[in-house]
Amino acid sequence: MELSQPSSKNQALLDAQLELWHQTLCYIKSMALKSAIDLRIADAIHDHGGTATLPQIATKIMLHQSKLPCLRRLMRVLTITGVFSIIEHPTDGAGEHVYGLTPASNLLVSSTSMNLSPFMTLMLDRVFVSPFHGLGEWFEHELPNLTLFKMEHGHNAWDFAGHDAKFAKIFDNGMVADSSFNMDIVVKECGDVFQSISSLMDVAGGLGGASQAISKAFPHVKCSVLDLPHVVAAAPAGTDVDYIAGDMFESIPPADAVLLKWVLHDWGDAECVKILRNCKKAIPPRDAGGKVIILDMVVGAGTSESDLKHRETQVLFDLFIMFIDGTERDEQEWKKIIFEAGFSDYKIIPVVGVRSIIVVYP
Repeated sequence: MELSQPSSKNQALLDAQLELWHQTLCYIKSMALKSAIDLRIADAIHDHGGTATLPQIATKIMLHQSKLPCLRRLMRVLTITGVFSIIEHPTDGAGEHVYGLTPASNLLVSSTSMNLSPFMTLMLDRVFVSPFHGLGEWFEHELPNLTLFKMEHGHNAWDFAGHDAKFAKIFDNGMVADSSFNMDIVVKECGDVFQSISSLMDVAGGLGGASQAISKAFPHVKCSVLDLPHVVAAAPAGTDVDYIAGDMFESIPPADAVLLKWVLHDWGDAECVKILRNCKKAIPPRDAGGKVIILDMVVGAGTSESDLKHRETQVLFDLFIMFIDGTERDEQEWKKIIFEAGFSDYKIIPVVGVRSIIVVYP
């Protein structure tokens, strides 16, 4: 029997329904990814030589046999969404699929230096996800009001981490993984930015992961970290990096260049201008090599009209960081605070995925 097709009007309605279903169920993709990380499925496939059947994965992750049909359904989602691949299909309905790693799931293997599992774990943690259930309610309040995070948890993110050791560890591990991954690319792709300087001040640089990567790649650059006293007190010993206790809103020690890595998106325009003015006081003139190196997102940079995933990820992250009162800026918004702080020029280098390097000149 020949099946009839819906009329164009009804097809349009069904397409609209599909769009709403797809948008609504997107969180299932995130939770499926979280499950894969929690179960260490990427490790299981990697440890099995890079390919594995479902029973082999189940054995490796010590999954009870009763959950095998459920694992098959999870893997179906994770292969359709590109986290894993199917290397071999069973013939005539017999046998098992053979699963493999993709470029994405290679970044979830814990034994590799490019492991992003800790950062994904942080981003998908209940502490970060739960505030967004109240996003609509938050919009109903007049600014200035509580941040979305504080409305949900009763503390800002930094105080919450200070009172919850488990979350603090997840947060620290996530930030280290993200920084290590990006700095590895930065030092390889943007060596010219660091070759011409002899000293660098990493402002709000935490435990110095970025500075250590720069110091290792460019031994001629003397790297220092400026951060709050309690952060510096926990700094590692035996590195080539100096740690200085201070406050970037008060003053910044002198250096050829100042590094601001994922710092300014936490602050409003007025605070950013104050930080940048202190940076300008700390560096020499442009003809003597002075510059500020900003690693952050420039919404719209490095994208084309056809690159929907890139643009969508940037604006999604901007909405995400709004929950702690942060903001991601487009080029015009960056230009405004850079020039208001007294700088004369800047250059955007979009080579860090959805993020960019912004070199700012006095």
